[in-house]
Amino acid sequence: MTEAQRDEQTADIEQLVADAGIVANRSLIRRILRTGIQLGEDGTDRLNLKIASSALAEMRDAFRLFQPYAEVPKVTVFGSARTRQDDPLYDQARSVAEVLAERGWMVVTGAGPGIMQAAAEGAGEKMALGVSIRLPFEEKPSAVIANETHSVEMKYFFTRKLMLVKESTGFICLPGGFGTLDEMFELLTLQQTGKAEPMPIVLLDEPGGTFWRGLERFVVDTLIPAGVISPDDFDRVLVTDSAEEAVAEITGFWINYDSLRWVDDVLILRLKHRPTDAEIERLNEEFASIVSEGRIELVDAHAVELADKDRVDLPRLALRLGQREVGGLYRLIDAINELGSAR
Repeated sequence: MTEAQRDEQTADIEQLVADAGIVANRSLIRRILRTGIQLGEDGTDRLNLKIASSALAEMRDAFRLFQPYAEVPKVTVFGSARTRQDDPLYDQARSVAEVLAERGWMVVTGAGPGIMQAAAEGAGEKMALGVSIRLPFEEKPSAVIANETHSVEMKYFFTRKLMLVKESTGFICLPGGFGTLDEMFELLTLQQTGKAEPMPIVLLDEPGGTFWRGLERFVVDTLIPAGVISPDDFDRVLVTDSAEEAVAEITGFWINYDSLRWVDDVLILRLKHRPTDAEIERLNEEFASIVSEGRIELVDAHAVELADKDRVDLPRLALRLGQREVGGLYRLIDAINELGSAR
């Protein structure tokens, strides 16, 4: 394609966007359209085109499902599709979802049977959202979230997992098989590598259960001594058999901590309440080991935050976080939530 032809194509795409009446984020829409054209120019085979087009269509459907509830806090509940209704785990999932829904949290599930159905039942139809997947050997979405306005169906696991993780600010994993473990480990990986912002993760068992304690022992006895994870990587996870503790962990994580942003190599933590000088001094004393350089300081909104209008009204702390100190970051967030100024 010549430069003139490329310019003509660009103008055609721009005109198409304008004719569609699209005003916001036009550059991103143009990029999506251009990428589609480039797939054709590349001679991409039919199977790969079907994957790309289906994935984009599925994400659009999911975005439309979640958009009306953008301002409502959400918790995703993972667990086995094979858990029976007479299993104590079923009651545990239903109970924790019911309490969270009463406190204003929407409950997101994989829209299947077992633990997923229990959580949807606990939340109730108005507070349950489902992201199901078409499988040849599994049951259909539960009746509680089968209404098309409260669920969406996916073909691919990767698009489904994206939506189950992307929209929530808390996660509860109950015992399950390969699928549940896959989802749980992806959560840990995303947060360990900084690809997802810190979120509360609860591994919830039935009262007296030992399912997740076995995983905890494996982490402590095998993974940490082998040096394949950091000693505090599991600090971000609460292992419990108490629904009350699970609810407290999910809701308590957001008492004072609001969000974070990296500005070059400086980590900015946004808070709901302004800490005192004495509180900042105590944080520096307790968390000096996770700071690679300098101190934890109270700062004004950075220029890039001001330009983006990114939570500029909130007080914020700045620090240079040491490499692989994700566990320490979680402990710092816990300490921020315990400050007297947050009460």
